[in-house]
Amino acid sequence: MSEINRMDTPVCPHSVAEATLADPEVLECPFPTYELLREEAPVFQDPRTGLYVVTRYEDLRMICADTERFSNLRYSNDPAYHNANQKIAHRLFLEKGWVPGASLAARDDPDHKQMRSIFDKAFRPKRIDQLDPEVESLAYELIGRFIDDGHCNFVRQFAVPLPLIIICRQMGAKDEDIWQIKAWTDAWFRGTGFGLTEEQVIWCTQMEIQAQHFFQPIFERLRRAPDDTLLSDLVNTEVPGWGRPLNDNELHAEMMQDTFVGGSETTTNGLSAGIMLLARHQSVWEKLKSDPEKYLRTFCEEVVRLESPVQGLSRIAKVDVELHGVKISKGAAIDARFAAGNRDPRHFQRPDEIDLERKAAANHLGFSSGTHYCLGAPLARRELYWGFKAFIDHVDDFWMAEGKNNLRHYPNYALRALNELHIEFKRR
Repeated sequence: MSEINRMDTPVCPHSVAEATLADPEVLECPFPTYELLREEAPVFQDPRTGLYVVTRYEDLRMICADTERFSNLRYSNDPAYHNANQKIAHRLFLEKGWVPGASLAARDDPDHKQMRSIFDKAFRPKRIDQLDPEVESLAYELIGRFIDDGHCNFVRQFAVPLPLIIICRQMGAKDEDIWQIKAWTDAWFRGTGFGLTEEQVIWCTQMEIQAQHFFQPIFERLRRAPDDTLLSDLVNTEVPGWGRPLNDNELHAEMMQDTFVGGSETTTNGLSAGIMLLARHQSVWEKLKSDPEKYLRTFCEEVVRLESPVQGLSRIAKVDVELHGVKISKGAAIDARFAAGNRDPRHFQRPDEIDLERKAAANHLGFSSGTHYCLGAPLARRELYWGFKAFIDHVDDFWMAEGKNNLRHYPNYALRALNELHIEFKRR
């Protein structure tokens, strides 16, 4: 197994019969399980979740492109399909907040295309270009806050605040709000996990309702007095074919899922993973800092491919489907495991290695594919670039702080996120 993701004792099933992804210890280092499934069961029904896990690159590209047979609709948005815990959450939203509407990621065309058009306008290239100097300036400012200390917790002091401050400024929040918002998004992700108790569901839902009450006055202010932020565009732009802008329920879903989570987590987790990989691979670090102009953009793509901050997303079979001899019934849930496809040796040479000269390095699934390709990918790439560039420009050498890291990841089925990363360094 590659040194890149080695744990002291990674959980690796001996056979497909022992495999599952619904286990925190497996998710801590899922790559051996992905390899097993890719080679022996490329379509695998996980016994613990019932999900059909798809792991090969070409199959994943096909699923993303085939909107006739595979849907992005989520049963969680339909009360008719709610389980006991979802009914508890639904009741709390009705009583104390706003029932979240279907997010952009949970829609099919034509709704998806119509709704995405306002996001495409909000995230238009000119708007993202205008953010570039702000991202650069913030990256250097954050590094400057701790560079003289000779040490830092890179996750908390840099990887979290860089993208979260940028999205806060575009969503009507203040820089100092980031840790409260981070607590809300962490709670939201915890609420999407498996096997939650009733108490956990209530807590996660109450946290989301807190966030709703924080943002609701901002929506109302922007309706009265639009400004030049992304959120103002989302609040006030009429969705083509709908005859109206997004309503409060839809806006609250977007704030949590597609803007604050989607607009920060990929970058946060990519930055943390990239520094961890460089600390483990001194030769890559030396080569990267020798010519960042030549290698840095490829390094950003390799980090997203190798670590896949978003490990996978779900689809629903719209018809009966057979893939690799496995019959998937209409209505069954599919786990499109992008992280497994990103290390598929059928598509990538030396897939477990960082290759700073890899051709077509961006041809990975780290930002999904097809009509649901991540609309925030251009901003995430800029944030990764300037985050690593600021680090390279300030740091001559660095290493992991002895005795302070266990390099564990936050236990989550969809995300790969380091809890903390303590490093020590010698500044330039």
